[in-house]
Amino acid sequence: MTLIELASLFEARKGSVIDATGLDKDALHIYFGLALFLLVRLAWRLRGGWIAAWVAVFVMACGGEWLDITAEINRSSIQPDPAHWHDVWNTLFWPTVLLLVGRWLQPASTGPEDRVSGQNPERRLEQA
Repeated sequence: MTLIELASLFEARKGSVIDATGLDKDALHIYFGLALFLLVRLAWRLRGGWIAAWVAVFVMACGGEWLDITAEINRSSIQPDPAHWHDVWNTLFWPTVLLLVGRWLQPASTGPEDRVSGQNPERRLEQA
């Protein structure tokens, strides 16, 4: 499959999703960016998962815009650069917010002395 065929297929699928959902293109970027961020973050719970999720959204946003530009070149209807940056910004806004506040959303790591063995869970509260 050539790049032009891939870009045309991408445009057709995006158009069918827009038609099926009734969302405009900007909202679609926001939902897809947020969904990918959450899926990667849920799959990668280890250290660095927040950054990996943001990078995945960044790659998706840039790849999508690259395919959009390729399809526009094929149709000879190139959009101005600010329109493409607007799409990347829409896709990355909420994942960036979650990346920045993610450290506060994550539960504090507990050491071995903080863990409750399950034998006497109330004892930890009595010692505090």
